[in-house]
Amino acid sequence: MQGASTGIGYGLKYQARCIADVKADTDHTSFIAGTLSLKEENEVHLIRLSSGGTELVCEGLFSHPNEIWDLSSCPFDQRIFSTVFSSGESYGAAIWQIPELYGQLNSPQLERIGSLDAHNSKIKCTLWWPSGRCDKLISIDEQNLVLWSLDSSRKTAQVQSQESAGMLHYLSGGAWDPHDLNSVALTCESSIQFCDLRTMKKANSIEHAHVRNIDYDTKKKYILVTAEDESGIHIWDLRMAKVPILELPGHAHWTWAVRCNPEYDGLILSAGTDSAVNLWLASPPSSDDTASESLVESPKRRVDPLLNSYSDYEDSVYGLAWSSREPWIFASLSYDGRVVVETIKPHLSRK
Repeated sequence: MQGASTGIGYGLKYQARCIADVKADTDHTSFIAGTLSLKEENEVHLIRLSSGGTELVCEGLFSHPNEIWDLSSCPFDQRIFSTVFSSGESYGAAIWQIPELYGQLNSPQLERIGSLDAHNSKIKCTLWWPSGRCDKLISIDEQNLVLWSLDSSRKTAQVQSQESAGMLHYLSGGAWDPHDLNSVALTCESSIQFCDLRTMKKANSIEHAHVRNIDYDTKKKYILVTAEDESGIHIWDLRMAKVPILELPGHAHWTWAVRCNPEYDGLILSAGTDSAVNLWLASPPSSDDTASESLVESPKRRVDPLLNSYSDYEDSVYGLAWSSREPWIFASLSYDGRVVVETIKPHLSRK
């Protein structure tokens, strides 16, 4: 289904790939985005949806020294976020704090409160502890998974544990299981690996072709959604993970990102290099489904539950984030620096 243009737009100055929900801001619907300019000083934009929901307002604009390839907002402090950045051939990662009275300063500067400097290969992403106030976060590079403890008052980040190479070779990303905080799913070139953070060892795996992005269903335990290397989307039940339990068509070109809605069961967003964002309704069968036995024998159900396709873009869409405060709202970011915020309320009645 092709939807009419209803989004609220906001333009970044440079090209960009990263946008995140500011989960810790419980008073506003806020997002944070970072740019990817090779030659210019890069920027971090703190963006808020106006109280009337009709415009996006820049609440803060901050300089960032390098190209931003990944950005994650701290779940318990709205002024703290992490970035993965590059400078030439080298990659780094750091934790930043927005100054407390940034709105009253002429040129507010970000404060680096932690450097994630235990990496020797290309860093891919950072993951914050999924819920509650906890100082733990993870950084992932091509060969290593590192668990950190952040002390923001002392402006330090300490390595808690680390797993290197071997089964963790050529990592491309990951997701922290919100239902089992000791488990992290890692995407590799030919599988999805599950690491137990207590032992920092492989606990399980799905031997499957490379996936571009993964996300856990926050409402249903054991459900994992993957953006496939080609164009499709797969939904997995980790209790019977030999084959996916659902397949979605995805995009006309590469499916780059998938995000499960934090509140509404079965709602999934996907973004692709076909300059589109798709909204899906795909509820996997429940564990007490009477047909669950037949799913083991014939697990793939080919469905096309596309609720809407948003095409307010002129470039590939890489960034995607649901609002945790208003879960019927999402933000997307295309490579040309265009942020679009949409509401899915018209489609909730079809659930």
